[in-house]
Amino acid sequence: MKITKDKVIHVANLARLELDKASMETFANQIGRVIDYIGLLNTVKTEGVKPTTHAIFLTNAFREDEEKNHLNLKKTLSNAPEKEEEHFIVPKIIGG
Repeated sequence: MKITKDKVIHVANLARLELDKASMETFANQIGRVIDYIGLLNTVKTEGVKPTTHAIFLTNAFREDEEKNHLNLKKTLSNAPEKEEEHFIVPKIIGG
């Protein structure tokens, strides 16, 4: 399917994109090829094939929740470069 420059300009305007003439031609060509490929995919016979969301079957990779004891505060802070009472002191990363 041939996508015209006018259609590319229309979509670019909707997306608030500024395109030069070379980009318009490139995008028209690329979008046309994508639409042609989708047309090819529409010719594949899929009757009797169950719809899927993944090409392979996935199982939940999460582990079961397990109750555990929390870390000892003194031991946790023992290697901290800087600490104050029960807290780590870290460098400020937000500019001001």
